[in-house]
Amino acid sequence: MTSRYARVEVNINGSLRPPPSTSLRWLVGWRLAVTDTTLRDGQQGWRPLSVEEGLEVYRIIAEIDRSGVIESVEVFPYTSRDRRLAQLLLDEPWGPRVIGWVRASIGDLRLIKDLGLDETVILASSSDYHIYHKLNTNRSRALDKYLEVVKEAYRLGLSVRLALEDVTRADIRGFVRELVERTMRIQEREGLGLRIKLSDTLGLGLPFPEAPLPRGVPALVRFMRSLGLEPEQLEFHGHNDYGLVVANHLAAWLNGASFSNCTLFGVGERAGNCPLEVMLLHYIALTGRMSDVDLTLLPKAYKLFRDLGYDPSRYKPLVGGNAHSTMAGIHVDGLLKNPWIYLPYDPRIVGSIPSIILTPLGGRSAVAAWIANRLGYVNYLELKRDPRVEAVYLDIVRLYDENSMRSPLDEDLLVEIASRYFPELKVTVNE
Repeated sequence: MTSRYARVEVNINGSLRPPPSTSLRWLVGWRLAVTDTTLRDGQQGWRPLSVEEGLEVYRIIAEIDRSGVIESVEVFPYTSRDRRLAQLLLDEPWGPRVIGWVRASIGDLRLIKDLGLDETVILASSSDYHIYHKLNTNRSRALDKYLEVVKEAYRLGLSVRLALEDVTRADIRGFVRELVERTMRIQEREGLGLRIKLSDTLGLGLPFPEAPLPRGVPALVRFMRSLGLEPEQLEFHGHNDYGLVVANHLAAWLNGASFSNCTLFGVGERAGNCPLEVMLLHYIALTGRMSDVDLTLLPKAYKLFRDLGYDPSRYKPLVGGNAHSTMAGIHVDGLLKNPWIYLPYDPRIVGSIPSIILTPLGGRSAVAAWIANRLGYVNYLELKRDPRVEAVYLDIVRLYDENSMRSPLDEDLLVEIASRYFPELKVTVNE
């Protein structure tokens, strides 16, 4: 007997539909985009990828992106494998721009220049925990070092993304303000690009407008805007230690930071990063531009990650095996009457189909739907009134009660039970 679950697919009529919240587009008057750090922060929180594996990850990201919504991907320059991957990515015929990621080190900048990249993230640890205890220095010396590296980056012709590490524990009005303002003055003289990356390194950010600095993400973005930075000069990078990473990324977007720095499936340090695919779904909801990305490729990306040894949770949004399934009787009945009663968005957008998994919790509706699907009945509601459906349902309940079953019903086992009352089911199975 196989171990596949008994499942009923729910039909959705009509073309693909965007999430129902497209009316929110009026909230945002600036560009929204994502940047990817799967090949940088993702590797740190998972495992090193070979050159070939890194290429596969980049290519699926490039396939998902249709219009430049995924603006860039970050890579390390430190090992021969990292450098070989960066060189091969630069030769790819299409896809997001490849940029570097380095510590605040002039030697590291030269690695980026040697690779032929024209932009890099520079890590600027901004909290006192990092400045005094990690770098073993003080604010004044840290500030001088960061500005020296920024000047050298511009001298080498590199655009700068200054990553304010641990910014949600930093002195925003003091150290951070001085660092950002002085960096902006240097950039104005040099004329090359500047972006400030707000790095919520420990996931301490709060998405609420009333939350104060340094943890309040809206307050943090608004403060940066008050210094004269435009939305396209602001990027947010969050972690999920407190379970708020998506909320914080959305708060950054809605308050004026154009770029959301993510990883595929949220792979990353500790509890992970912000999931790229989730932010792309929100991008569709906020802009209404469904054709900008192709999320139907997510099952392909999911398979790639599983083949590489990373298995996202069954309950993960968008891609988890349970993401578009239900077992609850009330939900089952609603889905079968009108799928939009219990669908927050069209699962076909992300390459999935809504379905019902049979357990006693699904009630008679789920049993009737499964039998109707097997026998080709058009109206499951008519079949639901058949007393034989009640008999099948009660047999299923007894099976669970008497055998302490905990998992959903196996397809073949359900055929065995239901064919006692619907012998024609055996025929459909054999055919």
